[in-house]
Amino acid sequence: MKALDSTDRKILDILQSNAKITNAQLAQEIGLSPAPTLERVKKLENAGVIKSYHAKLDTEVVGLGVNTFVMVSLKGHNKENIEKFIQSIDRIEEIIECHHVTGSSDFILKIISEDISSYQKLMLERVSNIDVVDNMQSMVILSTFKDSKVLPLP
Repeated sequence: MKALDSTDRKILDILQSNAKITNAQLAQEIGLSPAPTLERVKKLENAGVIKSYHAKLDTEVVGLGVNTFVMVSLKGHNKENIEKFIQSIDRIEEIIECHHVTGSSDFILKIISEDISSYQKLMLERVSNIDVVDNMQSMVILSTFKDSKVLPLP
């Protein structure tokens, strides 16, 4: 795909804020007719710029009151252990983010649970039983002041 132009950036800004906007509304906001607007959105989707559309849920309302970050170190930082770890955590739906990082840990996980006891059970029975995990350090999120999924486009 060619570089993003100002119209593509407008489309992306609008869709990041409101993915439910109709094509007609989007077209009106960016100043194009609906057909070329839809064509641009499809090109952005096909090029992988737009990966998916999601509803942002209120975690407390849906009964997921405990959020944590967990720093994980592996027993050996080699390709085989990394692949084993990634395959294992990919099967745990409560792990909603996994980042391979530099520093004192190998990975940072974001985990969401119903409550502390379900979090403890998850950690004891599933995460700590991944055979390549050496060390974990958990940090419970007390409150969140910013949780934006909107990317600041250059």
